[in-house]
Amino acid sequence: MPGTSVLIVETSTPHASLAIAGADGGLTERAFSSDRSHNALLFGPLAELLDPLPPGRIGTVLVGSGPGSYSGTRVGIAAAQGVAMVNGCQAVAVPSILAVPAACGDTPCLVIGDARRGSYWTARVAVCQMLEAPTLTDATGLITTVAAAAAQGVPVVSFEDPARFPLPERLFVAIRQEFPSATRLWHAWCSADEATRRTWAAAPPQPIYLKPPHITPGKRPWLVPL
Repeated sequence: MPGTSVLIVETSTPHASLAIAGADGGLTERAFSSDRSHNALLFGPLAELLDPLPPGRIGTVLVGSGPGSYSGTRVGIAAAQGVAMVNGCQAVAVPSILAVPAACGDTPCLVIGDARRGSYWTARVAVCQMLEAPTLTDATGLITTVAAAAAQGVPVVSFEDPARFPLPERLFVAIRQEFPSATRLWHAWCSADEATRRTWAAAPPQPIYLKPPHITPGKRPWLVPL
């Protein structure tokens, strides 16, 4: 939208960031870190970025959709939708894995993550584009995939500490810990072709779901209606 700015929100890891891409091409970013309190810490830097802008100057809101911290990602999406509603514009989810440093290079890289409860996810990206969408695997599959990537000289990155993965010690050194940022999420959007942007924009913003959420059964089942 001519004459408007773009707000970018990336909260899928403890190393969160926000940015404003101005109509003049300038980019201003604010970063903050929190393990569990994105909902408390987000609004200070958000206000810093938005307060100088006149109402209605945000033309689009981009938000990272993970995979990553489910709670952090949901907080970011909720904030993005709120800003979009106030400004009468659209909120669009962009995969956070396209916003790590390794994803911005010309060389394909493997991104891995812990999906919890004995499951792990892997994806392949290059030039801020998804070559292979996140897919689930077990510990054996993860070891096989990481070992193959290391043997081929393919960079392996993760949002998480490599020590949390059930990998042989020889493979730990193959993993780089990297975090997505709002600035790189903006670059991923700018690098995407029109068809990809339309696909992202057509879907309602939501976290990338790798498997159904775990539901803890109620402790008082007699209160559940039959």
